[in-house]
Amino acid sequence: MKTMWKRYGLFALLSLLLIAVDQWSKALAYKTLRIDGPIALIQGVFELYYSENRGAAFGILQGKQWFFLLVAAAVVIVILLFLSRIPWRKRYAPLFFALVLLCSGAVGNVIDRAVRGFVVDFFYFRLIDFPIFNVADCYVVVSAALLLFLTGFWYREEELSFLSFSSAEKNKNSEYRAENQEEKDGPAKQQKGERPE
Repeated sequence: MKTMWKRYGLFALLSLLLIAVDQWSKALAYKTLRIDGPIALIQGVFELYYSENRGAAFGILQGKQWFFLLVAAAVVIVILLFLSRIPWRKRYAPLFFALVLLCSGAVGNVIDRAVRGFVVDFFYFRLIDFPIFNVADCYVVVSAALLLFLTGFWYREEELSFLSFSSAEKNKNSEYRAENQEEKDGPAKQQKGERPE
């Protein structure tokens, strides 16, 4: 139980820090770029350009606010579900952080939709005319790439068995049987004069 609280506590702390960075950057863009105009960091290549996005990442599906709120809520619920099943070992730290990034990106943009009715975007690659994006979008893209790499190349198939509901149920049943066996063995050993383990 303590391990589970530590897991969710660390997850919440990291997520809040990343969300704070995202919200700070959007607030700064809203107060400066919206009024003063774009800032070219690399002339003709990359600039800070204020934009109001009422769609999904990179401006797709405009005007579907409630749809995106529901999708974001579903994503967070699924993340929290899988978080409870990830083995608490250093080997799975990259997977843990990928979920932190994904949750932070989803929540960061949801806050914008709930408060402003749109998402503030401001990163713009003018050279290739790439859709304008923000810090939360970066979180989502990096997390998606990291998850693909980890599940496709980093972890062996058996290391991801915890993602299967059937395997998780088997583990719970085996743990339950082991606990019951210990309870039965304790009194039996005492009757034989043995000290229970």
